[in-house]
Parts: sequence; C-alpha cells; structure tokens
Amino acid sequence: MSLICRILCGFMLCFFGWISIVVATATNDWVVTCRYGLHTCKKMDELGVKGLWAECFISTSLYHCVTLNQILDLPAYLQTARALMTTASIIGLPSLLLLMTALPCVRLGEETQATKQKRAVLGGVLNLLISLCGIVSTVWFPIGVHYEDHLMTFGFSLYAGWVGSVMCLLGGSMMTCCSGGRHHSQQGKNHFYYSKHSGTANAILSAANHAKSAHV
Repeated sequence: MSLICRILCGFMLCFFGWISIVVATATNDWVVTCRYGLHTCKKMDELGVKGLWAECFISTSLYHCVTLNQILDLPAYLQTARALMTTASIIGLPSLLLLMTALPCVRLGEETQATKQKRAVLGGVLNLLISLCGIVSTVWFPIGVHYEDHLMTFGFSLYAGWVGSVMCLLGGSMMTCCSGGRHHSQQGKNHFYYSKHSGTANAILSAANHAKSAHV
C-alpha cells in the first residue's frame, strides 16, 4: 500500500510541476526592472517586466508589450532559457503519458509488472530532465538580466518556474527510485510458492511408493 501511495504522490508532483513549468513558459512576468528605484518608478510610471517572449511597460493607464522577435540580436541567456523551457514543456506530455499508464489502477492488456516499472522509471527520468531544464533557465535568466538592467524583484513567472522545477525533481525521483519494490516482492513470493508446491508433490509421491511396496 505504501508503494502505491508513493507512486500516486510522484505522479501528482510531476503533473502539477509540469503545469507550473508551462505557466512560467507562457507568461512574461519573470523579472520586474527599474532604473531609479521601485517606488520612484511606480510614481514615474516607468516600471517594466521582462520575460522570455516580450518586454512590457506598466503604467497607471497603459500596459504595453514589445515582442522580442529579433532572435539573432537576443542575448545568449534569453535564447537558452527559451530553448530549455520550451523543451521542458514538450517533454512533459510523453512523460506524463508514461507515468499515467504506469499507475497501479491502469492496465494495458496482459502486461507484466516489469513493463509498468520500466515505464515508471522512464517517465521519472524525463521529469528529472524537465527539472534540470527549469532550474537552469530560472537561475540563469535573472542573473543575465541583472547584468543588463537593474533587477528589483522577481516576478510571478519566475516563482512558478522554481516551484515547478522542484516538484518535477521530487516527483521524478520518487518514480525512478520507488517503483521497483513491488515487482521484486512478487518474484520472491512466487519462488516460495513453487518451491513449497514441489516439496508437497515429492512427499505425496514418496508416500504412494511406500504404500505400494507394503502391499506387495
């Protein structure tokens, strides 16, 4: 029962972690930038936010965004973060499909427990890769912005990326390390059963031979 609970918890962590990664990738509120000071920029309406796909300028009556289309002119940290977060979002689909089919309540045909275990391990490894992509992106991006602009605070998207990366790391570790105990325990039970059955058959056969010799 504890193994089933660990597998279900790992799947839920991977699922919600991937959702957070997708939210962080799709939104642009990664960092809040200001040149003079946060309170001064709010008074002067010069507060800005920066993400993977656009830079936005916030004022009391206007929210204007400029799309970052010049791929060749973008800094290396931004292009790397884009590639890693997009890769993590795409990998999440097959990884969740593998983990879903590896759940104890799902059975595909006449598959064995070893097959479900291999899918669980593969899905866990993919989620560890998602976590690695998210951690590198969400750490490198604010450092790169700090060298260009005066970084004042982190945005909602960056926190979502951090939370999603940690959840995928925990969920992937649980699915990779804790999904093989049931298979080995069943092998041990079956081995004991067949050995016991063989001993019973030998005892019956010897008793029958003894009765036959006594009758003669």
